[in-house]
Amino acid sequence: MGTLLIRNAKNIITMDGERRRYPGGSLYAVDQQIVAIGYDLPYETADTVIDAQNKIVYPGLINTHHHLYQNLTRNIPFVQKTELFDWLITLYDIWRHLRPEDIYTSAIVGLGELLKSGCTTAADHFYCFPNGVSGEMIDEEIRAAQELGIRFFPTRGSMSLGRSNGGLPPDEVCQKEDVILRDSRRLIETYHDPKRFAMVRVGVAPCSPFSITADLLRESADLARSYGVRMHTHLAETKDEDQFCLEKLGMRPLDFMEQNGWVGSDVWYAHGIYFNDDEIGHLHTHQCGVAHCPTSNMKMGSGVMPIVKMLEKGVKVGMGVDGSASNDGSNMLLEVRVAHLLHNLMHGTTALGAEDCLRIATRGSARVLGWEDDIGSLEVGKAADMFMIDTRQLGFAGALHDDATLPVLTGLSQTVDMTIVGGRIVVKDGKLVNVDEEKAAIAGQAASFRLLNEAALRTKIDYNRMRSERRYPNF
Repeated sequence: MGTLLIRNAKNIITMDGERRRYPGGSLYAVDQQIVAIGYDLPYETADTVIDAQNKIVYPGLINTHHHLYQNLTRNIPFVQKTELFDWLITLYDIWRHLRPEDIYTSAIVGLGELLKSGCTTAADHFYCFPNGVSGEMIDEEIRAAQELGIRFFPTRGSMSLGRSNGGLPPDEVCQKEDVILRDSRRLIETYHDPKRFAMVRVGVAPCSPFSITADLLRESADLARSYGVRMHTHLAETKDEDQFCLEKLGMRPLDFMEQNGWVGSDVWYAHGIYFNDDEIGHLHTHQCGVAHCPTSNMKMGSGVMPIVKMLEKGVKVGMGVDGSASNDGSNMLLEVRVAHLLHNLMHGTTALGAEDCLRIATRGSARVLGWEDDIGSLEVGKAADMFMIDTRQLGFAGALHDDATLPVLTGLSQTVDMTIVGGRIVVKDGKLVNVDEEKAAIAGQAASFRLLNEAALRTKIDYNRMRSERRYPNF
């Protein structure tokens, strides 16, 4: 077991139940677990000793919704002026060319970005399995997470309702339901770790009401509950989704979920923009969680989540960056900042402060993932998951007045100085410790160009020529 001593911190922001702070405090951890925090600790040395005199320590941020594979399709001009359904239809023609090695590369890039922005635990929703490729995809994400040293919660997504059967996605990225269930079972049995301080937990995650059947929902819920794992899906993200469900299913999206067993304390949804007041009450009654993804919702023009009403009703809310194709980044600190600014605009400056948003991205996210006993705050008995910022940066000059909100409101590079997961340093001096960032960036861009070129060949479009001429037709 390794030991960690952080001493003489400028401040330790715990995000515990009382939001305690320890200016000038210290923290000691054995293996993954914090065993002491505060002042005059009886520990003078450790395997790793960090002098944090000018650094503020925060609990690690927790990302509750992502699509890591989308890191390879960011900043694509011809989908920058589309709403969700048209955006998906266009990008599916690119994503159908994904290979297992792309998934590893995209996970290194996306999870690396998250670590560099203070995120220590990340959930991912992987649902795009092209050309019948199944077993290798999520395994490659897990391999990347293990190399980087991040705590990881992959969810085995699925799409079974292709265009030929009235769904949105092309048939080429859909799978038969027996294949989906079999691979979900394999992933749970191979990787899911229910123990305390697990580094990998696995969930079950059919994609959305417009890409799955009621049968798949029910069978996925039965499978998940038979193993005691959590359940995740998109819900109430757009008006188009509402209209699709009313026309095709004769009910609203949440009713469809409830009818098929998808409510409960083991369920969390992504987005939740179009829940009405009665449905927000149902979310609280059934103890469902919701992942708030403000940047993606703003970019896609989807709408604004009624987060204030949800919090007032006691609904569990966490923070998520969503897929990088609808965000163009995997930056958790920036997501917290955007949430704060968005809800200042929508609800007034007294509704949701910067520290409140930081709390949502830590304790709130931990509750959504059902992991609050281990992560989400810096307390004795919890995991030594944290990030640090050095207050001597130029971007913090004139701003050292509220340590809890400092990295949310200022220092807008959003790159932290150090990230620690389970007592182990994984980001140091703003750089990933376990991965060569430059090689990862080069590999990610090469994979991205290859995907777009393969999509262009399929549609007989010379993407490189169009790019050089600054003309970007839809595929």
